[in-house]
Amino acid sequence: MTASNTSPASYRSLAAADMAEVDQVIHRRLASKVALVNQISHYIVSAGGKRVRPMLLLLVARALGHESSQRHELAAVVEFIHTATLLHDDVVDESDLRRGRKTANAMFGNAASVLVGDFLYSRAFQMMVSTNRLRVMEVLAEATNVIAEGEVLQLMNMHDPDISVEDYLRVIEYKTAKLFEASARLGAVIADAPPEVEEACAAYGRALGTAFQLIDDLLDYEGSTEALGKNIGDDLREGKPTLPLLVAMQRGTPEQTALIREAIVNGEVERMAQIVEIVKATGALDATREAAQAQAEQAQRCLDALPESVYREALLQLSFDSIGRSS
Repeated sequence: MTASNTSPASYRSLAAADMAEVDQVIHRRLASKVALVNQISHYIVSAGGKRVRPMLLLLVARALGHESSQRHELAAVVEFIHTATLLHDDVVDESDLRRGRKTANAMFGNAASVLVGDFLYSRAFQMMVSTNRLRVMEVLAEATNVIAEGEVLQLMNMHDPDISVEDYLRVIEYKTAKLFEASARLGAVIADAPPEVEEACAAYGRALGTAFQLIDDLLDYEGSTEALGKNIGDDLREGKPTLPLLVAMQRGTPEQTALIREAIVNGEVERMAQIVEIVKATGALDATREAAQAQAEQAQRCLDALPESVYREALLQLSFDSIGRSS
């Protein structure tokens, strides 16, 4: 499947009115009688971000002819769940920069960030219950559980240079791709799509999410702090053995492999420039991009299950954009 005239800007334009409605839901639902909850919630949500997950839900629902306001509520639920994971991630990873500004834990402390993350999770579940649809609750309950498993899997893999590519991809499937999958699936669920269409939408989201994460991991060795909005080398500092490093160790000389192994074990970024050179010289970045490309192409094939429309074209373009970005 090839892209049509829909540009990266136009799929955002197509979803702009719906996303404005979602923003209103988000700000309304963030309200709390506890001042610190309001302060931290608004701090992290107002940082923006790509908002790909809620937009994915909206585009799938529209592609299947669904237009009720329920889609805005569920898109906000997805964003709350994602935001809660970011709050918790930044505490676990001891991150101090996200989306170009200080993380909530750097601003307000770890305890407050964890507890407000819990608030966002519980608020998300309040909102999904209000839809009064068991299938919606099943999808989101499973997704949040799998994401938590993915977080633990990643923690177990930290500072381990001997994990397999399969183990690495399992973390992506659980930790990142699952919420993409759930977002796309929910768009189909609220549109009362038949099971085969729901599964195709879920598969699209899963592949898209995997492509996004692969590119994120690549950009940690190819991007810039200004473009990414986070510190370059954070993955290595945290001891995360991502695909660029795994491929570089497979292809590098014994000396190169030993250097990368030591850096993963110790979370060492002092020789980051040298490691970046090894990653580039071994073709590890190209291999990672090719893996992301394969996932994007898989996502594109899933769209054959949807009727032709500007929204299907937007989803197609989103899959292209997922691997062509620099931030």
